[in-house]
Amino acid sequence: MNKTQLAESVAQATGMKKKEAETAVTAMTNAIIAALQNGEKVQIVGFGTFEVKERAERSGRNPKTGEVITVAASKHAAFTAGKALKDSLN
Repeated sequence: MNKTQLAESVAQATGMKKKEAETAVTAMTNAIIAALQNGEKVQIVGFGTFEVKERAERSGRNPKTGEVITVAASKHAAFTAGKALKDSLN
């Protein structure tokens, strides 16, 4: 399911117009992104938690030359499914 299909699903479930639902989905994703950029956790009860995690600097290999390189530390977004979501899948 992509963003357009998600917006269509929201529109059908709520009776909103497709354009309104698309605006709502976009606003939600933008709010999650903004919170993560500020280092905040986003918890949606019954669904899950979005948070920023850090990867430490590490060594790796260039697959073409076999040379050892240093991979810089970085941050990434992580999602942990909530209990209700996990239970609904099993």
